[in-house]
Amino acid sequence: MLIIGIAGGTGCGKTTVVNQIINELPPNEVGIISQDSYYNDLSHLPMEERVKVNFDHPSAIDFNLLSEHLISLKSGRSVQQPVYSFKAHNRTGETEITIPRKVMIVEGILILTNPELRKLFDIKIYVHADSDERLIRRIKRDVEERGRDMEEVLSRYQTTLKPMHQQFIEPTKEYADIIIPNNKYNTVAINIVRTIINERLI
Repeated sequence: MLIIGIAGGTGCGKTTVVNQIINELPPNEVGIISQDSYYNDLSHLPMEERVKVNFDHPSAIDFNLLSEHLISLKSGRSVQQPVYSFKAHNRTGETEITIPRKVMIVEGILILTNPELRKLFDIKIYVHADSDERLIRRIKRDVEERGRDMEEVLSRYQTTLKPMHQQFIEPTKEYADIIIPNNKYNTVAINIVRTIINERLI
């Protein structure tokens, strides 16, 4: 099994890069795990407390469970991936079965901050995008898909997202094997990743 970690700031376009990588690969040989599924279970907190949690800090992620699941998948065992609700700011209590594939892609803003998780990645990728571009994407996504209002998104960006990005996410570039600029010039980097994957799939 080849495990690929794809990180980068919020709104950098990780999903686009993931899709570019997998769109020419056999669908039954590639699995995707999102860091977002592994936010800590906050069922013990009332809603008004959950909304105050800093979800852009590494402590918000259950890295132990994510690492355990990757180790299980690498051993050929299926796992029950948690299902997370952004509207409820919590896990739903449901799970989705994730089966081992030849290639497992793990994507999330904080996945390269954890040393134990980094050791499990065969390839570490950081997707870079301009900060203004990332903010615009974040606003559109949070308002359209996650039911947030504009003022809430902008306030969160200034007080949490930007400082957390500078403190925790941007520095993880140094761990990346490949840095992909998320613009029209990223074709070469994407093709390099595809080539490595195809060699492992043979």
